[in-house]
This record gives sequence, structure tokens and C-alpha cells, in this order.
Amino acid sequence: MLRPRITPCLLVHKGGLVKTVGFKTPKYVGDPINAVKIFNEKEADELVVLDIDATVNNAEPDYRMIANLAAECRMPLCYGGGIKTPEQAKRIIGLGVEKVAISSAAVEDPALITRISEEIGRQSVVVVLDVKKRMFGKDYDVFVKNARTNTKRSVIDLAVEAESLGAGELVINSIDLDGAMTGYDLALAMKIRQMVNMPITILGGAGSLEHIEALIRSCGVIGASAGSLFVFKGVYKAVLINYPTLVQRDELIKKALC
Repeated sequence: MLRPRITPCLLVHKGGLVKTVGFKTPKYVGDPINAVKIFNEKEADELVVLDIDATVNNAEPDYRMIANLAAECRMPLCYGGGIKTPEQAKRIIGLGVEKVAISSAAVEDPALITRISEEIGRQSVVVVLDVKKRMFGKDYDVFVKNARTNTKRSVIDLAVEAESLGAGELVINSIDLDGAMTGYDLALAMKIRQMVNMPITILGGAGSLEHIEALIRSCGVIGASAGSLFVFKGVYKAVLINYPTLVQRDELIKKALC
């Protein structure tokens, strides 16, 4: 039986682990490999690593870094950043990564989702949609290039399209709530949950385990991902890698789903 996943999301910038607020002002918080080692010890459900430089700089994925991460990681690993071809995706899977995440490239060339899915299997293709609420109305626009460019396309339309083209999983990443730690956008999560059948992960806004519990209670079996929650501790946001124990996760999920 499927169960909700609680997933740390690590951002890599200039080779280091960083955290952003609203996709801006990346703050260095440590070494990615050290973070992976700690999450290994804490038995994280899964790990997402996104290179936020690669797409903006039109660079190839950093295969050496990916290989080092995969060799160290003892949990399922999803990598995103700079992937523009099925060949790149296949090479990354060959390094020991379970899933590849595509964002800007998938929005700009939707057929890429199908090509990569045919190459490595639907279950290994994750589409990440970075979204921002429209100033007027209840819809959300999808942005690309690290939130620098507004596609002016609805997240609902692109989510449905991604599933039809072969995406195996969807990550909805809130630009507005990135680093805010005030809670997930539950209304958006529920709307997406109703529109697609594939696994969904929500990212952006988590500041406590209670926020994760609220997301699961609202949407059922869903992925809850977070960055700041798992790299900061306390009101002054001291850098400290943390993650709930297996017992804490089981209790949280049981409470949310009962």
C-alpha cells in the first residue's frame, strides 16, 4: 500500500548546499555530501537534489557530483538540473539515481517528457512545476528559469498535460512560499490532487511537522517535501540538518489519515 512520503529537498548552488527565500538570495548551509550522510543516518524516505544553476546557465548536469551523491545515498534519490535530453537522463539513471526531475525543459518542450519516459520508464520521470499565484484570480502561473520567466500558463493545464505525456510524478513548488515556513498552500495542493492521478509532491512553505500533517490530512497519500524545515533549527534558523524519526513519521501519518 502506498503511504505519504516526507522528502528533504536540497538545493545546490556553485557546488554548495543552499537555501533560498522566494527563489532568491541563496544562503550557504553546508556541503551536499555531508547532508546526504546525515539523512542516511536518519533514514529519510527519499531525497531530492536540485542544481539551481544548471538550467539558468544552460550547463550540462554535473555528472561527477551526481555520481558522488548517488554513491553516498542509501535512500531513493531524485536529481534535477540541466536535463534537456533523454540521453542525459539515461546517463544519470546509470549513475545510480532512481528518478530525474525536469522543469523548465519540460515546460518549453513538453514532448521531452514522452521521450525521456520512453528511454528510462515513466516511474523515473518527475516533472517539477514552479508556480506563483496570479495577482488577480485564483489560478497559478508556471514559471521557468528559477522563477525568472513567467510562462503565463496555468499550473492545472500543465499538470494534466504532463501526466498525459508520460510523467510518473509531479512536484508542485510554490515560489511565494519558498523559505517562508508558514505552511503549505493547501488549496493548491487539493486542487492539483483532484486533477491528476499520478503521485504528487508539494514543496514550499513547510515550517513544522504540523504543516506536513495538515497537508496529508487534506490530500491523503501525497508527498510532502521541505527544505528549510530540514536544514534550519529554531527561531534564529541555525543551520542543523534534522529529520523526524521513523516512529515520529509513522505517528504523524497515522494521525493525519485517521
